[in-house]
Amino acid sequence: MGSLGTFGGRADSLLFHPLSIANGRIKLKHRVILAPLTRNRGTPLNAESTAENPNRVWVPNDLMVEYYSQRATDGGLIISEGLPPSLEGNGMPGVPGMFIAEQAEGWRKVVDAVHAQGGYIYAQLWHSGRANIPQMTGTPIVAPSAIPWDDPYERFMYPPPHATTLVKYVEHRPTELSVRRIQETIADYCRAAQMAMEVGFDGIELHGGNGYLPEQFLSSNSNRRTDEYGGTDEKRCQFVLELMDELSKTVGQENLAIRLSPFGLFNQMRSEHRLETWGYLCHQLKQKHPRLSYVSFIEPRYEQIFSESEKKEFLDSWDLPQVDLSSFRAIFGEIPFFSAGGFDDQNSWGVLESGRYDALVYGRLFISNPDLVERLKNGLALTPYDRSRFYGPFQDNSIGYTDYLRTGEMDKASAS
Repeated sequence: MGSLGTFGGRADSLLFHPLSIANGRIKLKHRVILAPLTRNRGTPLNAESTAENPNRVWVPNDLMVEYYSQRATDGGLIISEGLPPSLEGNGMPGVPGMFIAEQAEGWRKVVDAVHAQGGYIYAQLWHSGRANIPQMTGTPIVAPSAIPWDDPYERFMYPPPHATTLVKYVEHRPTELSVRRIQETIADYCRAAQMAMEVGFDGIELHGGNGYLPEQFLSSNSNRRTDEYGGTDEKRCQFVLELMDELSKTVGQENLAIRLSPFGLFNQMRSEHRLETWGYLCHQLKQKHPRLSYVSFIEPRYEQIFSESEKKEFLDSWDLPQVDLSSFRAIFGEIPFFSAGGFDDQNSWGVLESGRYDALVYGRLFISNPDLVERLKNGLALTPYDRSRFYGPFQDNSIGYTDYLRTGEMDKASAS
């Protein structure tokens, strides 16, 4: 259990101590955070979808209400799955966005259910950018630059609507966003943020990592622009900084957070100057928005497409002076600092006590353990997750979604 003994026991861990976020407006009762997890369980808006008129929009449903409610805790924080702010930003089927009234009303039910448990929930805003195909959205695929996918064989993980064959990314070169379209995209984000706050979300998290649109601007391999949005480490940060400025004006900086993955590789992120680019970005964010609700980072060791040992080979090959989050932690100072990426019931202990982070963000294990907070606190065994059920849609969306049992329910099931 590592350094568990240094603070007496699990229940004494800082994981289960209060934490203030949102510039003091919200006081969490524990620091076990539910990560933003795309689960693809939404309901098609167009129930009569055909090949000529495919469904491209999904809305939240009662099953999603149950899923979030199961994982809500008194004084706990949930970060929603990524909500596309526009049709062109929706990178997967079954994902309910936040750009039409029907979606907003569906999310209102989710928010109300979390609040009924005494929990808090932030809306994560997510734009797929070039990590998409036009058959999914019916719109051009947009990106910082018109750079084709550099792997000639990698395919989008879902076949297009009413088709069975996977499509290669490289077959659909993205369209470079004009300056006017950049401003329109920022406006899309702000409308979605406003809608989210109006239906009761407690705050907004910008998804600035995992190779989606904001990180595509930050990365030198996907951003080859020579205008004010590219060409130098500082200019590649301009889109994210402008977006955060406008979101701050829309919802207030104390209600705004950002997620970053400065060492990530997912979605073809092959950026150079990692520490310089993200270091500049973070210094600017701290200077411009000193009252951010929190910042959330992904551990360097963690990668969605590689094992921890494979990721270490990548990191070692970069010959960076440091491969950890300490420099970013130092930049943000008193702003609450979250970390995600492979934390479990073995490696979570003593981390917060070390001062490295203020809270830990859990994903996969929160899927299979809706009562994860209780299990961690009491040293109870964790239920393994089923990776094959992570991403729907499925014929029965409840399997591997809402059918994981809490500890008390497992005892009843065993007794019967």
